[in-house]
Amino acid sequence: MARRSSINSATSATSAFARAYQRNLRTLAKVALKATLKTGKRAATQVQRAALKQLKPPPGKGDWLAGMALGPGGARRYHLFRPADLKLAAGEKLPLIVMLHGCGQTGRDFAAITCMNALAARHRFLVLYPEQDRISHPQGCWNWYETRSGKSAAEAATLMAVVDQVCVLYAADRARVAVAGLSAGAGMAALLATHYPARFRAVVMHSGVAPGAARSSATALGAMRGRHVPPMPVTAVGKAMSAAAAMTTLPPLLILHGDRDLVVSSSNAGSAAAVWATATGALPAASRNLQRGKRHPMRVTDFKLRGKTSVTLCEIAGLGHAWSGGAARLAFSDPAGPDATRMTWAFAARQFASL
Repeated sequence: MARRSSINSATSATSAFARAYQRNLRTLAKVALKATLKTGKRAATQVQRAALKQLKPPPGKGDWLAGMALGPGGARRYHLFRPADLKLAAGEKLPLIVMLHGCGQTGRDFAAITCMNALAARHRFLVLYPEQDRISHPQGCWNWYETRSGKSAAEAATLMAVVDQVCVLYAADRARVAVAGLSAGAGMAALLATHYPARFRAVVMHSGVAPGAARSSATALGAMRGRHVPPMPVTAVGKAMSAAAAMTTLPPLLILHGDRDLVVSSSNAGSAAAVWATATGALPAASRNLQRGKRHPMRVTDFKLRGKTSVTLCEIAGLGHAWSGGAARLAFSDPAGPDATRMTWAFAARQFASL
């Protein structure tokens, strides 16, 4: 009897333990479910807020117009900023600045960082923000380096389809178009200018890789680190470009790069200037140091041919991988740097005025 009683006691204890375990398991399951639902709700809210933010127009008094264009590289969305209360004279057309964002950014992000829209409202020009598709690149980078596969050429052609659509639908002047980009956008800006040199009056590369330094994704990282020195300038079809031919086609280039850039080596700035200068037959003038107030100082070197500037190289001290002089408290933006937005417009406006 004692043994049976002992067995019954053990069985009872085991059953009690099992019931307690089941209760605890159910409790944990409920807690986990609530946490999952809470986390999912929080994530859904964050996604919704991010989506609404992208729909909200960035700062700048004017219209934030959405569109999409098709090209050899597929479809690309874009936004166009148009200053408010435009009263165009009969047949009047406005200059157009094409702004190409960097990796991990959207067109709206780039507009907010650069504050280009506020400047456009003041000086009466249009600003176009094409946007990279995440299917074409998971990080939202422009494929400036895929020249070997032909992907970059297809993407460049698609971007030109975006520009053409805007020129048709809005009062954009085809003769006064400039392109500017940051990081991967800078690489694509240079690529566009070499593929379609007659379509752009000015090019601005901010923190980008020198043209021709990479031909595939395998060589892009080394190029970003400054390990690949680009060869002689090449045309869209890959043949060596003679200086005489380039002098009549390549638009003037403005290069901005920080000496503390840990993403794209600042050596790319000098390489890009050398490539463009060689292609246009320009020679460097004496460098000069400039600083406004407490902003980062910069060393400026112009490359000229017969008194005309083909390249302006601005090497900015203390600037990292960020838009110089951009809005505060935003990623990839340094408000302490020289105002790259004003410099971009001033550089483009000089070329427009020479028409």
